[in-house]
Amino acid sequence: TPAIKAAMHATKTIPIVMANVGDPIAAGFVASLARPGGNVTGLTNLSPALGGKRLEILKEVLPKLYRVAVFWNPDAHTPALRELESNARSVGVEIRPVDVRVINDIDIAFETASKIRADGLLTLPNSLLVDQRVKVVSHALKRRLPAIYPNREIAEAGGLMAYGPEINENYRRAAVYVDKILKGTKPADLPVEQPRKFELVINLKTAKQIGVTIPSNVLARADKVIR
Repeated sequence: TPAIKAAMHATKTIPIVMANVGDPIAAGFVASLARPGGNVTGLTNLSPALGGKRLEILKEVLPKLYRVAVFWNPDAHTPALRELESNARSVGVEIRPVDVRVINDIDIAFETASKIRADGLLTLPNSLLVDQRVKVVSHALKRRLPAIYPNREIAEAGGLMAYGPEINENYRRAAVYVDKILKGTKPADLPVEQPRKFELVINLKTAKQIGVTIPSNVLARADKVIR
């Protein structure tokens, strides 16, 4: 997202292809996914429905799950949070949104999760949490808080689970956009794509450390298991 902002500041005419951004509408990159309307198009890693899928996975792993802290950025995640609230009602889970916008918010957010006695943690796509994944994982482990994240990098750093778009696939798809633009198609006429391919990563070392047993049916669906 910061790279796209910088590119847009540099030019309003040269086509810009996104490969991996959160919410391009909230960021002001495009007017809508179907009709970008400017010189920017490409792919987003944000799908509001993914939050519900992550919640379902967390509930499968923790059948007694009731209260879930949700780390979100109010400036970017409103549609995703609304969808998540709907999913939470259907699976009998209560979600508690916790604002995370800057680095200092991370410590406060985990303190809040402890105060509300959260049974689990779910984070919405946020590059800050990926950049600060060591801090995030450290807090979650310290509190023995089962969590599911959007990015495999966080699970690889010690997070319990991650479920989200296969980012490498987004970069491959971005090449298709470049090809079409070089052949004359205007960026404004190329709809922004949402994720097509997803991956589930489970960290069994972390599961053992915090005392969580991953059901065999969930483990069987994992694309990567860290032992």
